[in-house]
Amino acid sequence: MSNRVLCREASHAGSWYTASGPQLNAQLEAWLSQVQSTKRPARAIIAPHAGYTYCGSCAAHAYKQVDPNITRKIFILGPSHHVPLSRCALSSVDIYRTPLYDLRIDQKIYGELWKTGMFERMSLQTDEDEHSIEMHLPYTAKAMESHKDEFTIIPVLVGALSESKEQEFGKLFSKYLADPSNLFVVSSDFCHWGQRFRYSYYDESQGEIYRSIEHLDKMGMSIIEQLDPVSFSNYLKKYHNTICGRHPIGVLLNAINELQKNGMNMSFSFLNYAQSSQCRNWQDSSVSYAAGALMVH
Repeated sequence: MSNRVLCREASHAGSWYTASGPQLNAQLEAWLSQVQSTKRPARAIIAPHAGYTYCGSCAAHAYKQVDPNITRKIFILGPSHHVPLSRCALSSVDIYRTPLYDLRIDQKIYGELWKTGMFERMSLQTDEDEHSIEMHLPYTAKAMESHKDEFTIIPVLVGALSESKEQEFGKLFSKYLADPSNLFVVSSDFCHWGQRFRYSYYDESQGEIYRSIEHLDKMGMSIIEQLDPVSFSNYLKKYHNTICGRHPIGVLLNAINELQKNGMNMSFSFLNYAQSSQCRNWQDSSVSYAAGALMVH
């Protein structure tokens, strides 16, 4: 093995968010300054992974709950958009670049995860093509800037897991979730509505289409707040809501479930909900975003 440090470039900088460090820093600062830290310190957050012009202000509500004084390891669970994956995959690099500063992958934790035999390795190509983890890196760097040399990240690409696999991965990650110095970032957008997403559920009793979408999303959000993985699976089976991070969310809910069995007391609250635009007719399309935080009591 050579000692060359392998890096993943910030491949979506310059398109999904600005590649200018100072500009990015100013944007993140502005969004964060507009929100309150009511659920601090968060042990886990759910936040969106769209372009920052669409969801930057929503994501701030989750990142504002992160306490850099205690957080030392950040697990980032993102769904796979481009490659079929039935398990979870780990990165093959050491460093994730951001326009703010480089983030180090925790090779010790990666070693522990490899040993389980439950993970595959993603290629650099897959890693750089995927945006679901990358969109959390600038916010992570910003939230942790006061302790930038004192934390590591553990990126995990989550495949299209069966319910039993979500349970297995939940069990595995629960021992990490139990540690107050760890933070879990769960990457997910909510409803993708419209012809281009091949999803057009509409409950007319709710009024305009965008109200129906909001009602559907908030139904799912309140089930997540109940911390019940089985109800969440049933909700998805019933409505097929296009929540792209449903598997990372499923893993988190199962991890929480495992800790609750051992008497740990936790609560999850959503803090913000937004839509990229308001759908009023069948030609329209939108993506929904939600930000929330898990607290351990």
